[in-house]
Formats: sequence, structure tokens, C-alpha cells
Amino acid sequence: MNRGRSDKPAINRAAELIVGEPIAPPRPQRHGAPAPGVRAAVSYTADMVALAEHDGAWHVLLIQRGKPPYRGLWALPGGHVDPGETAEEAARRELAEETGVTAGRRLDLIGVYDTPGRDPRGRYVSAAYLAVLHDLPPATAGDDAARARWVPLTDLPGLGIAFDHAQILGTALSMAGLTPGGGSSLPDGGAR
Repeated sequence: MNRGRSDKPAINRAAELIVGEPIAPPRPQRHGAPAPGVRAAVSYTADMVALAEHDGAWHVLLIQRGKPPYRGLWALPGGHVDPGETAEEAARRELAEETGVTAGRRLDLIGVYDTPGRDPRGRYVSAAYLAVLHDLPPATAGDDAARARWVPLTDLPGLGIAFDHAQILGTALSMAGLTPGGGSSLPDGGAR
């Protein structure tokens, strides 16, 4: 007994029963872009800018990517937001998983970064957070990070930074009253 049209996949037949109208099969994609009228899947991620002062110099915590894309380049700790967690919770988790460092109580939202093409793997939207720490805790690479390292702000120029993380870092430094040269206008060392 044939209850549905056999020319459509079973999933389309089931969807038609749920919505009560015909579902057109997806059109093939051209050049990696979604077909007209089809929305591309969006991945939701969170990134963390962790800053700390040590011996009078400001540092940012970076990871060296151990996997493509941008294997070997430096990036902010971050990753996918898991089901059931907020972007802030994901930023805290990713910081701990990739570096072994725990953020303080206060995080500030730097911004939401959603420029198409910011990640060669597809459409990624990231919420970026800033943590200014009281000290420079040891960093240990974990998860998909090949290395984790506190980098003096004076060493940032010329350092290969992946994705749009240089833009995120620039905004965070401006928010914190710092410059890539390491100058500070933060009162009381800026720790939060």
C-alpha cells in the first residue's frame, strides 16, 4: 500500500503531514552558496579575550590552532555554544578547556561578530567576551589547541592571528583602555 508519493524522500512526506502542505525538495547548491530561498545553517560560537598584567606589561591569552582552518596561527580561545548553555557560559568553558585558565566573575560583552566569510568553514556568528584577570595564571593547551600562551601586547604586531580575532582583540583593547603597544589607562591595574 502506497500512502505517499514515492517520488519524494520519506522525510519530505513526513514534513508534509506535519505542516499540511507540499514541501519542495531542496534545490542543489551552486558554488557553496545556498540555493535561492534556502537559508544557510549558522554556527553559534563564543570567543574570549583574557587580559592580565604581569611585571608592568599587559598580556593577552592566545591559543595556537592545532587543527584547520588556520592550523599553526594564533587565535582567541573559543568554540561552539553547546545546547543548553549561553554564549557567556560557552566562552568560560572554552577558555578553561583550551587553556586551563578560569575567568573571573565579571565578563564584558565585546560584541557579536557575524560578517559573512569570517570563517572558511561556513556561516559562523560569535559572541566575544572580555575578562581582565588579577594575575597571570599558567596556561596549558588542551582540547584542540596546540599551544596556549600569554602574549605581551607589545608582541602582537606581526603575530599571525586567525579569523577576525585581530578585530575582536582590537575592540577589546580599546574597551579596556589598552593599546597593542601595551599602554594602559585602566585604574587600579584594571583587574575585574
